[in-house]
Amino acid sequence: MTTTATEAVRAAAHAAADKKAADITILDVSRQLVITDHFLICSGNTERQVKTIADEVDKRLREGFRLSPFRREGEREARWVLLDYVDFVVHIFHREERDYYDLERLWADAPSERFDEGFEDDDRAAAKAT
Repeated sequence: MTTTATEAVRAAAHAAADKKAADITILDVSRQLVITDHFLICSGNTERQVKTIADEVDKRLREGFRLSPFRREGEREARWVLLDYVDFVVHIFHREERDYYDLERLWADAPSERFDEGFEDDDRAAAKAT
């Protein structure tokens, strides 16, 4: 994945965090899939929050990286919204759907990175420096 794509997936994680998404995880699926490199997975507590998270991720990536999702799925029900940016895919689940589909278990052999305060602080410091 290019540096810009890496920065974009992390920006998506920050956008989700700013809308109070829970359990933000980035999976590196580049060895298992040829169609994308990373999954960003997060969850919201309500359909409204899921939609709000999706809208914020979309807005940030459009404004900061001039990226638009190639495909956007699941907005009507807002139980599992998928934003496909080709190099990475953002999965925003209602918490009940996330427990049911359990993508982390399905892709358990993929390296994962939890969004935590450490990488949040590193990324925000880098963004402020530019």
